[in-house]
Amino acid sequence: MLTNHIIKDILNISKELEESMHTTVVKWGNSHGIRLPKAFLKSIDIVENDPVDVSLDNEKIIIKKMETKKRKRLEQRLFEFYGDNFEKIVEPQKEYDWGKPVGKEIW
Repeated sequence: MLTNHIIKDILNISKELEESMHTTVVKWGNSHGIRLPKAFLKSIDIVENDPVDVSLDNEKIIIKKMETKKRKRLEQRLFEFYGDNFEKIVEPQKEYDWGKPVGKEIW
């Protein structure tokens, strides 16, 4: 069941999305930036540090959320490259005997 508080939040978000926002371009380090309303970002599921694609279309700046690829583990990459389990392909590393300590080495 929706409470009055949740309904007010939904109405506020939809009201903010219908309205345009006037903002100012500000200097941000060596670049420039603008602030975007939280409701705008929330409506397209963008959160802080999400990668976005920024493009120009005539006189419009278009910002789209980028699809992020899940990184493959090293084992998956090696399996795709060699086509078999990596442990079967690479011979196990052997321990070498370098002889007795000669100086003040601590083993």
